[in-house]
Parts: sequence; structure tokens; C-alpha cells
Amino acid sequence: MSERSEPCWDEDAAGVLRLPSGRLVRGRGLSRPLDPAAPAPTYGVYLLGKPPPEFPWESHWLRWPDFRLPADRAAAREQFARGWRRTATDRVEFACAGGRGRTGTALACLAVLDGVPPEEAVAYVREHYDRHAVETPWQARYVRGFVPPPR
Repeated sequence: MSERSEPCWDEDAAGVLRLPSGRLVRGRGLSRPLDPAAPAPTYGVYLLGKPPPEFPWESHWLRWPDFRLPADRAAAREQFARGWRRTATDRVEFACAGGRGRTGTALACLAVLDGVPPEEAVAYVREHYDRHAVETPWQARYVRGFVPPPR
């Protein structure tokens, strides 16, 4: 990976979560228009039941139906780890349709990768990202049981 030539996310911008290490990641809902004045991500992971539209930045689709869990949990672990690693050099975003359930669950898993204990990660994301993040009991259970991939 090359050095980032552009600044990272603005910590005060909508949807930006500061992880305990200081890394920044943006969560958002694709159902809301992207602010044209906001910087674009350099890498995005899209958590949807069907393929997302094309984006002008590097992206990955993770099949994840609304209110459910990732269809392929091993692939999800790898995408979370890849996204977390890329927060060191890129503007990374995770997004689903509404930006709360699937996105909040993914952000909580990133928090675990960043050192937050799994049993505290949902509360961390609700406090620092969106108080309604991680919408279902099974999404919260998924985060509590999340085991990072080997490094």
C-alpha cells in the first residue's frame, strides 16, 4: 500500500467513527445521498443482499441481507480485517442501505479488531457512531462471538 496522498476523514463529519487506536472509518446508509462536498472514500465495503451500484473508488460487496447476518461469515471476517488494515492508509467506508444494522455490526467488528473487547463493541459503536447501531439481537450476538482472523 502506498502512503495516503489525501487527508483522512474529518473526524467531525457525519458517520465517521474514531476507533480506540485513532484510526477513522466512515459508516453510512446508501439510501441517503452522499454529500457532494464530502471527500469520497478510497475503499468501500458494501453490506447488501444484492450487488451495489458501481462506485468510482475501489469497493467490495459482501452479501448480507437486511436484518440478517453475513451470508459467508469467513468472507466477512476477511473483509472486516482488510477494511481495518486499510484504515491506516485509506478513507474506508462500510455501508448498507440504512447505515445502522449491518453497518453498525461491521463497525463493531472493526472495533474488536482495534482492541475493544467483543462484549463491549456494540456499546462502543452505539456511543461513538449511532445509538441505534446493531439493530437485532442476533447481530449483537454475532459481534460478541466475533473472532478476528489470524494475522
